[in-house]
Amino acid sequence: MIVEYLRYTVPETARADFEKAAAGHRFERGAGRYLVRAEAPFAGIEGFTPDGEPERYETTTPTLYEWAGGRDALIRLLTIFYGHVLEDPLLEPVFRHMDAHHAEHVAVWLGEVFGGPAAYSGEHGGHAHMIGRHLGRGITEQQRRRWVSLLLDAADEAGLPADPEFRAAFAGYVEWGSRLAVLFSAPGAEPNPHEPVPHWDWTMPPWQPPAP
Repeated sequence: MIVEYLRYTVPETARADFEKAAAGHRFERGAGRYLVRAEAPFAGIEGFTPDGEPERYETTTPTLYEWAGGRDALIRLLTIFYGHVLEDPLLEPVFRHMDAHHAEHVAVWLGEVFGGPAAYSGEHGGHAHMIGRHLGRGITEQQRRRWVSLLLDAADEAGLPADPEFRAAFAGYVEWGSRLAVLFSAPGAEPNPHEPVPHWDWTMPPWQPPAP
């Protein structure tokens, strides 16, 4: 796969518009500058001029989404997980009224986080919607720990890859994301709704046997 990186310098007054226009792409932000990653050929972010020509690289490293097994594997994971959640006395009250398609929607979120299609940004309201699902819920540390434990167990039950590299990245995101959920759900929390969907990558690249 060929990927391209484009840099943009964006004034503060235009950053919300830029992030909305770039919602379908992976990007990093820092000090008013953005680095956008996309598969080649990349036409750029509509309405904004990059700081130069794109940098182009060839990569053979699969995304976490691809390594996990794609959409079907994540739906299987989340279906198993939320089945256990509804049987758990600590977590059931939090998820008692969840939508019948909740597992599928979270699988779309996790797929985008792990480098798959940007469907959560494009079809489900992006990061702002995910934040909104946590506001005011008052998630406790005990609930967070149980959530993490059940999800890691569900990964085994769903047959997700068990190699150390994938599981380190998977567990890292689960730990990071669950701690943010506690912060976002606390009384008086005011998280930034304009943050993009986070993108998670390998802690260490996946080990693969050398070609014969």
